Amino acid sequence: MSLLLNVDSLRKVYGHAKHEETAILKDVSFSLQRGEIVGLIGASGAGKSTVGRILASLEQQNGGTIWFDGSDLTELTGKRRRAFAKDIQMIFQDPYDSLSGRMCIQDLVEEPLIIQKYEKDSAKRRQLVNEALSLVSLDPKKYGARFPHELSGGERQRVGVARALVCRPKLIICDEPTSMLDTSLRLELIGLLKKLNEQFGIAYLFITHDIALTKGFCHRLLVLYEGHIVDQGFTETVIEYPEHPFTIKLIEALRSLENTKGESQ
Repeated sequence: MSLLLNVDSLRKVYGHAKHEETAILKDVSFSLQRGEIVGLIGASGAGKSTVGRILASLEQQNGGTIWFDGSDLTELTGKRRRAFAKDIQMIFQDPYDSLSGRMCIQDLVEEPLIIQKYEKDSAKRRQLVNEALSLVSLDPKKYGARFPHELSGGERQRVGVARALVCRPKLIICDEPTSMLDTSLRLELIGLLKKLNEQFGIAYLFITHDIALTKGFCHRLLVLYEGHIVDQGFTETVIEYPEHPFTIKLIEALRSLENTKGESQ
């Protein structure tokens, strides 16, 4: 593996100078290797999604640097920054809200190709869309002309994965993509993401509040608490030997849940 992403002292403040400001991200630093799956864990409101949105250029940071694939993104603006957009894609949390109900599945998956000017030829774009849908186990002939309201939640989230995948990015930000799915669909989606990682070497920043989902999936874990990364390391190490009190509480809750499930079986 080689370095793909390095985030140093990332800071994000909400508010206005004339009003009270709130620092969501105070000093966030971490790195991510090519093809690596890194889990970002934290409580609701900790700023996990804010990290993802900043990396995906959907929000601007107030400080810090972001090196991606050899370039300092914080120094790039306009077209030069947008040129990296195709390499950093995002899967959103809500499959019901993130897909426009006015567009069919074919058009939804094709849209990133048009926005990023990835492919000018419409026939080639259609081929790329069909390939992306097939990769997420959605038959293009069956699903291409359908609309989001005709799909289940799990199918919609697979469309979200296809949209993120179609430009063949180097990094996909997964913003709690399983939180609105039931247990079986969560496991299916995790399995799909793992398969795509192994097949194409795509790196993931997997944002979640459910540490159980990271076991056997994420190579490393980052624990975000009060604007800082307070624990990080290989997934098994963080789970077996948590250091920060917040991480310890997360692990205790996980083990309590596992013990309860074991007793009920």
